[in-house]
Amino acid sequence: MAFRDVNARRHIGLQQLSALASTGRTFLGPMKSHKFIVDEITKQSTLICSAVRLLESLDLTSAAGQLLNETIQAQNKEFKTGMSTLLFLVGAWSSAVMECLQQNVPVPAIVSVMSEGLNSCCERVQCLQIPIHDVKKELCSSRLRPKAFESKNGQAGRDALTNPWDLLCFQRDISAAEEVIPVNSYSHQGDDCNFNKLLVSPLAGFGSVASVVKAAGDKSSSALSGSGVTASSCITQKLTHSRHFSTLGKGRSASLQGNFQGHLSGPAADVCGCCGLGHLAVALSHGNQTSVKLLQSVAAHQQERAECSGSSQVNIAEIVTCCVLGLPESYSCVSPGLVTLVSPEQASVIKHLADKPLRVLLMDGDLTEGYRHLGFNRPPNVRSILERPSPQGGRAGDAWPSRMLDILMSFEVNLVLVKGNVCKNFMERCVASRILVLGCVARDVLCAFGAATGARAVTYLSQLNASSVGSGAWAELWKSSDGRAVDLGELLPARISAGGTLLTAVLTTALPCKARLLEDQFWTLLYRLHHALKDGKVFPGGGAVELLCLSHIQALAEQPGRPGSDRVARELPGPWLAQYKPIVLQALASGWRRYLSVLLCNTARASSELEAGASVDLHLQKAAACGSPSAYILEEFRRGGVLRSGSEPFPEQVTDVRVCDNVAAKTEAWRRALDLVLLVLQTDAEIITGPRRNQILNSTVSSEFMFL
Repeated sequence: MAFRDVNARRHIGLQQLSALASTGRTFLGPMKSHKFIVDEITKQSTLICSAVRLLESLDLTSAAGQLLNETIQAQNKEFKTGMSTLLFLVGAWSSAVMECLQQNVPVPAIVSVMSEGLNSCCERVQCLQIPIHDVKKELCSSRLRPKAFESKNGQAGRDALTNPWDLLCFQRDISAAEEVIPVNSYSHQGDDCNFNKLLVSPLAGFGSVASVVKAAGDKSSSALSGSGVTASSCITQKLTHSRHFSTLGKGRSASLQGNFQGHLSGPAADVCGCCGLGHLAVALSHGNQTSVKLLQSVAAHQQERAECSGSSQVNIAEIVTCCVLGLPESYSCVSPGLVTLVSPEQASVIKHLADKPLRVLLMDGDLTEGYRHLGFNRPPNVRSILERPSPQGGRAGDAWPSRMLDILMSFEVNLVLVKGNVCKNFMERCVASRILVLGCVARDVLCAFGAATGARAVTYLSQLNASSVGSGAWAELWKSSDGRAVDLGELLPARISAGGTLLTAVLTTALPCKARLLEDQFWTLLYRLHHALKDGKVFPGGGAVELLCLSHIQALAEQPGRPGSDRVARELPGPWLAQYKPIVLQALASGWRRYLSVLLCNTARASSELEAGASVDLHLQKAAACGSPSAYILEEFRRGGVLRSGSEPFPEQVTDVRVCDNVAAKTEAWRRALDLVLLVLQTDAEIITGPRRNQILNSTVSSEFMFL
């Protein structure tokens, strides 16, 4: 047996990585281009705009494709964000490594120099990290101010960089004409009735007056009654290319919201709701307005709890989602309690139980006759034919449902939440007895209802006793923002509430193919906010961090010192490593350059990659002339974006919201991308067995093989 490293022209693994990654280049940046995925069997289409859904839809039969999918899934499982960056960099660095191989650069040199170069980048960009405390303080109190921190000759000096955040001024104009995501709160509990007030009350925690910047040329302003908050309004034109993706008109939206008492309305409504977390959610939203408004409502509700507990974390365990089809997206809202889809038969039970306090039972498992808990050991060599004969002589399958129903009725239980599946026959009997049974309920939801009602979860109904049953829950059909119950045919949305901390983000859409997309976008933004608070810091977005990495790698390539491990220094002679170091570092830098170029093209700031590359080079020259690339990048970020073009309006002022990125998610996406490329580079080998061994041994290329 013998094997040899596949040469540059036959390095199939890297070629497959590059080809697979190229399919997701339109997902990079805030202005993503959606893709339709059509199932060959069902012929149903799904709208996607994430790397996770893309790879799930592809037939990945190659080893490189499987490794790429596992890497993307690992990133998604841990962070729920950064997958598009990971996918793009895998393709960019795969192409860069193949170029190194074409120049006969040894594999150990590529692995060592690229690894050390990325480590150096991760250390270099730490100066761009912005503390969350400063972010929220500046977002709530900063006003629009002219260009600052300039030296007399107009360039940002090195001495101006005393605190990275001092170079930034976060603020935006809040358009009062925009639609407001309502908070649906039809409940019998006092906590739910106060839910609406939480949207405004957190503003007081950040000072008596929270100013909102007024855009240039905007002459209309108004004030919230009873507060010192001033809001400006401006009329912006929106271009919609399809009636399916457009929201309700402003007049229609205002009329619907005017009759609803569960959300902010009127021209003076503060869209951000919660002054601290709300503005931070806007900075992390990357332009996703629908999800950010929902998250602002969630943050406003959780703000009072966070202040009382002294924690600023967003509790993801208290948040669930429910997709309701057939309604416009403007009906999306946040409702206290659990909103889920039920059958028409269950809806009739809910109507019967309306305005009645419910006794709650929680089941930690399946509600079926054959279910046994994890770890249950059945007696060996024993088969149960019939556990208990029916004295009435009925069917054998009716005995268990009848006994379980008798247990529920003896304890007057009328609401059962089951973690797993529910027996269909038993479900029908419960509906006939006016008992509402909901299956496939998440564990976090069971815990929330247990804390609110005092119920304790049981594994089997035979374990039920009086102390296991909770009370104080309410059930009703979910109502839209105009106060009408929604009847969509097969499945109807219902709301179960117990006055606890559980929240449901109700995502409405008229397109079934868009339901998963909206849900993915909401969870992505929620986890961005969660990780930002967990890290305690954020990165400036819009390509700022990648531009500093590109500048830093190019500077390293010009330095005489060499990044690389001691092992590689021993394996390769000094002149060789010095010769290969600039080539490998330039290849690493080419990945950042392609990233920034595609980002500019996707955001319509450049018409081609050639024009985008020229813009990136111009910013690199300005950063080098400044003397401190980090100071230049932060100053450009304060002005409105690092990769802005000179033709943009008001170039000397902050005219838009700043975009932020997660620190840990971004750097981990870089590391995972490079680790995958280098793994495929080192393991992509050609295995040769059989009679060809002697032929190869006697050939002129025998030196390229290692014989085993």
